[in-house]
Amino acid sequence: MILTVTPNPSLDRTYEIPVLERGAVLRATADRVDPGGKGVNVSRAVAAAGHRTLAVLPLGGPAGAALAGLLRDEGIDVAGVPVAGQTRSNIAVAEPDGTLTKINASGPELTADESEALLAAVGERSAGADWIACCGSLPRGLAPEWYAELVARAHRAGARIALDTSGPSLAAALRERPDVVKPNAEELAQAVGRPLATVGDAVEAAEELRSWGARAVLASLGADGQLLVDADGARFGSAPVATVRSNVGAGDASLAGFLAAGGTGAAALAAAVAHGAAAVQLPGSLMPTPADLAPERVAVTAGVPLGRALTEPVPDPPAPRPHRPHGGTARKGARDE
Repeated sequence: MILTVTPNPSLDRTYEIPVLERGAVLRATADRVDPGGKGVNVSRAVAAAGHRTLAVLPLGGPAGAALAGLLRDEGIDVAGVPVAGQTRSNIAVAEPDGTLTKINASGPELTADESEALLAAVGERSAGADWIACCGSLPRGLAPEWYAELVARAHRAGARIALDTSGPSLAAALRERPDVVKPNAEELAQAVGRPLATVGDAVEAAEELRSWGARAVLASLGADGQLLVDADGARFGSAPVATVRSNVGAGDASLAGFLAAGGTGAAALAAAVAHGAAAVQLPGSLMPTPADLAPERVAVTAGVPLGRALTEPVPDPPAPRPHRPHGGTARKGARDE
């Protein structure tokens, strides 16, 4: 069983349009509403693959009730922590060439009592979990050290932790030695403070994260594939993708595949690549089922192509987004949070 923690979940509405034109009246060719948030998407992908999962998340207002209902419809157990604020709603606009434009709301501001209640809910429900996946941005009201506290408590209880976050939250949590961290190329560059132009650059950055506390690094490199860097060295995995329809939740699907396959070694990396490749070919944030996967098309090798140029290099590391634990809003990047 995989338990997920999503401190800032959402309802996500995705519109598919022929082309995005500013100032025009646009007609969608398709639209859908899905449960949102990185940990939520991990649970959805785990459930779609036929495994047990429990989603721990704060829920507030009608949007929170709707989110819980959608999750239960997908066969996901929900441990909701009531909060006074309203669960956020996000909008995504998808174009045929794979370009995605997102508008993410900031979400509710959690109180100190709500923060502690969320930590307590994880502790109370984590017995028997094979992995705890802690994913996404922190809402207003939670300090960057919140994930570090969760990792510390989980490790004291004997649980394994996968962490998918960035910026100050990631830096603080590394001190508690999460078992797996899952950055993308932009987050790797941000974490180490330098550009990434090649696969070799990404390997070096992942090794640096390990030196700071991460026991393993599962790094998404977009169209180039994925890296797994752990105590056994580095492995590289890739799979061809015919058409990118939406990349919303693709990284979350990858993490779900990785954890469902055991969370360690070449087989888990292959599962991560297969799930990510399948997810980008589906609309909105639809998660792949076993029928969508093509594991035979995945290649995993210990011969990492260090000199290969990244299709989407990160020339200048983005500055960490400001965190405002006691009010205000912070601008979000393109990352699905």
